[in-house]
Amino acid sequence: MIPYGRQKINFFDVINVIKQLSFNSLTQGSKISEFEDQVARYVGAKYAVAVSSATAGLHLAVQALELPTSSDVITSPISFVASSNSVLYSGHNPIFIDIDRNTINLDISQVEQEITSNRNVKAVIPVHFSGLPCDMSLLNKTCSPRGIKIIEDAAHALGASYSNGKKVGSCENSDMTVFSFHPVKSITTGEGGMITTNSESLYKKLLRLRSHGINKLNDPFESQVQSMTGGLVNPWYYEMQELGFNYRLTEIQAALGISQLTRLDKFIQRRELRVARYQKALMNLPYIKPAQAHISASSANHIFAIRIDFTKIKISRAELMVLLRKHGIGSQVHYMPIPLHPFYKRLGFNVENLPESMSYYHEALTLPLYPYLKISEQRKVIDTLRYLIGSLSS
Repeated sequence: MIPYGRQKINFFDVINVIKQLSFNSLTQGSKISEFEDQVARYVGAKYAVAVSSATAGLHLAVQALELPTSSDVITSPISFVASSNSVLYSGHNPIFIDIDRNTINLDISQVEQEITSNRNVKAVIPVHFSGLPCDMSLLNKTCSPRGIKIIEDAAHALGASYSNGKKVGSCENSDMTVFSFHPVKSITTGEGGMITTNSESLYKKLLRLRSHGINKLNDPFESQVQSMTGGLVNPWYYEMQELGFNYRLTEIQAALGISQLTRLDKFIQRRELRVARYQKALMNLPYIKPAQAHISASSANHIFAIRIDFTKIKISRAELMVLLRKHGIGSQVHYMPIPLHPFYKRLGFNVENLPESMSYYHEALTLPLYPYLKISEQRKVIDTLRYLIGSLSS
């Protein structure tokens, strides 16, 4: 079976994990700080905070902004549910804005319309779909004059670059950026994530929130009576200064992440080559086209999504996916619009104002893509798709 995504773990990854297991420190040690520093340097941000997942990272990022109660937060309907769930976790209201047809990212013109008419919008969470960055410069110009905060959902986009050449995560046009290290992402720590920021105050708050709200770094103690004895700081003393969470990454995971990070650029290059092969092959296939048009920003190419005009072939998407699986090819759909999920429908969300999202959803299919997808395997995917679409076309 050729899966739609797969991690690559090599001998050095294994050795680095084994080395870490031989040390006494398995959590809250120096390896996590080392991993954070390396990611921050790679993307060009001042600070990075490792967390247990990108979902945890999005939750902490929203919490750290300290938005007014029940604020509206704009995000994309074409994303994993974590993007909007993080808004709900913090007691705020997701606002789903439709996508741009060519990029499958937020339509920034519609974002501007919403924030112009809705003064309760306090933040935007753009999703870099498939690793293709949103136009962050334009989004920031839209949001910044109104004091609207920006958290980049870059779960797909570690290794990607904006159109100006700077890395996603540099936070030049946002308050924070959140990455994922799930096995099918650019690099993996098993589960895990990272938040980057250039704000020292946000950095310190994220550190506290990550670990139960307990004071970190040079946070001053609030209780001088409890913290001091005879002018000395009590060695055992710490303070829970706000309600936080246990969203820590382990030293073992950090060791794997550091090892993987050394090969990130190679992984991205290999993904790019495979995407180019797909794009060339699709030029001559009827009723199929890449979901995202080529633009100047450099994508991390997390997935390769296509659009199929199922009205022109004789079977449904479900039937096509079953046939592909019978030929040993895995496929997926990224994503069902979030408002269609039963939980969100019960909250009153709908897709009435999301025509582009629904159009994309009805046509979307994700093909196998990962750094070590073999040429022969990719040829099989292309040839099988060509055969099935050709034989089933009306």
